[in-house]
Amino acid sequence: MRAKVGESLLVKMDRLIQKAGIKDIDFKQKYVAIKIHFGEPGNLSILRPNYAKALADRIKKLGGSPFLTDCNTLYPGRRSNALAHLGVAAENGFSILSTGCQNIIADGIRGTDDIDVPIKNGVYCKIAHIGRALMDADIIISLNHFKGHEGTGFGGALKNLGMGSGSRAGKMAMHNEGKPRVDGKECVGCKICARFCAHDAISFNGGKASINHSKCVGCGRCIGACSKDAIENEWSSGNTALSYKIAEYAKAVVDGRPNFHINIVTQVSPNCDCHEENDAAVVPDIGIFAGFDPVALDQACIDAVNAAQSIATSIVSERKKIPSYEKGGMDHFTGIHPATDWRIQLSHAEKIHLGTTKYELITVK
Repeated sequence: MRAKVGESLLVKMDRLIQKAGIKDIDFKQKYVAIKIHFGEPGNLSILRPNYAKALADRIKKLGGSPFLTDCNTLYPGRRSNALAHLGVAAENGFSILSTGCQNIIADGIRGTDDIDVPIKNGVYCKIAHIGRALMDADIIISLNHFKGHEGTGFGGALKNLGMGSGSRAGKMAMHNEGKPRVDGKECVGCKICARFCAHDAISFNGGKASINHSKCVGCGRCIGACSKDAIENEWSSGNTALSYKIAEYAKAVVDGRPNFHINIVTQVSPNCDCHEENDAAVVPDIGIFAGFDPVALDQACIDAVNAAQSIATSIVSERKKIPSYEKGGMDHFTGIHPATDWRIQLSHAEKIHLGTTKYELITVK
């Protein structure tokens, strides 16, 4: 992240992605999806839109038509539908004026506009429910803030591609078996959810909605339809299963078309950018990584972060009170989130032939 006087990090990133081979992709007259996380309001560790502009400018120079994209969240909030989600993107600085390209929410207004994509070599998922706009693109490029993650240990290219590209049904499948439930305290009996259920799975008892899981297919339309946030996911999938599924969804997104990936390892916060806050960075800013293999890319970033000295004023200072961490028995990611194992996501991605954890690190200054 060092920069000489007169040369910005954006110039350096452009030089990096060119040396990493982005010019080898045929962009001419191609739609290019830049998969990004627009960030939760209140989180200040998200990527600045300036990075997206530098990438979009390079793509346009190579003849492509880029757009920034993300899918709606499964949890209630300001990114759970496309209209609010686009408002958040604008609030966080992402607009055609700041980045030079349009923002598109890939799975539509209610998070139900998706395509079922077969997962080659899938073990835990055979079909991935991916936001339609992502699958309509000719080329996929992921622009990722590399950080910690409370469910999978870390969040990088695989997390942004896998979980981030899933529609509401896809996110449900990754987090559990895809069966939502109704919070009776919040339900007002308006019956709007039933209008959006194509499988007659919703009935009303005592004025409250109830979902028959034998009929429910887990499409998530009822979640998007409820204006009271009374319908929610069970969130039952364990961290291990979640890591497996994220890797498989990432494979579904990139299989069969050109793809390229950029990890920006700065403000390495301990948790996901889906939080409405960000804790202090756990290590100093490290740099920008780019390449064609998202698995190798994430592994290289893991190694770089773990090789860095932790910042004493971060959460790491608290975690180092754990005896095994104090003795050097844990890396930063496991130390921060002891209930996770970041290796699972990468090893499974390697197993299903998404990429390899072996890499050659070439430094560009």
